[in-house]
Amino acid sequence: MNQTRLSLMIILIYMPLVAVQAFAAQESAPQAAAAEAQQTYEEIEKTLGAVPSFIRHFPEEGVAAAWEELKSVQLNPETAISGKYKELIGLAVAAQIPCDYCVYFHTEAAKLNGANERELREALAMAAITRHWSTILNGSLIDMDEFREEADAVFEFVKDPEPESKPEETTPVTDAASAYEDIERTLGSVPTFLRRFPEVGIAGAWREMKAVQLNPETAISGKYKELIGLAVAAQIPCHYCVYFHTEAAKLNGASDEQVREALAMAAITRHWSTVLNGSQIDEAEFRKETDQIINTLKDK
Repeated sequence: MNQTRLSLMIILIYMPLVAVQAFAAQESAPQAAAAEAQQTYEEIEKTLGAVPSFIRHFPEEGVAAAWEELKSVQLNPETAISGKYKELIGLAVAAQIPCDYCVYFHTEAAKLNGANERELREALAMAAITRHWSTILNGSLIDMDEFREEADAVFEFVKDPEPESKPEETTPVTDAASAYEDIERTLGSVPTFLRRFPEVGIAGAWREMKAVQLNPETAISGKYKELIGLAVAAQIPCHYCVYFHTEAAKLNGASDEQVREALAMAAITRHWSTVLNGSQIDEAEFRKETDQIINTLKDK
């Protein structure tokens, strides 16, 4: 018997066996996924007091991994960003998706983690300001290299600002001319994207940015305001704002790990918002389940 015929016979003998093994593997895969999913549901119930409907809408094959991510980042008390600020980031992202489910959940979770009404309002304001200037930047087709150069110049100026003007020399911001003067005094120059804003509105737009984002006296520190801005920018997505808020967050003391966690919270919020909205979860039921989870976590 030649080698070719022998090889053919071996193939013919073992083909049915291989087919049976493959079929058995296909049959056992769903069973294994179901068993792993059941273990995950039990862990979720032990942790949250219930298994929310939206999690049961996620494919059984992926629910264990999705839960692992959620508990390792959002629910983990040992991360570089505290629970309060992770939930404020989630709220800011949710508010401008917009996702009513996630707004409700992250608002209640932020309160559970110690956020007050002022901090909630500031997180939402940062989300709004980020979307506002992202719209101007992208709509004006600002050159990215030029934007980066101007942003870097601003950061250098802020690191080592010129001596402050005497109080009596500072004029109120009431129109475009006084706004440009105050912007240059604050940032060292007037970036192109601010000049692209209509002159009739720049005074109010600048005063808002200065009163919230650039204000050192807000309830949320500069570092966390910029991390909120980064999280919002990353999932718009806006390359201009991602660059600006990343560098501004670092300038305000954010670590690389905090930057990564802010981005992860933005991703997790968008992930579950997609599942919630796509599954058309009943909102009243979702709120009831959220309240149950919050009450369970309060008692732990």
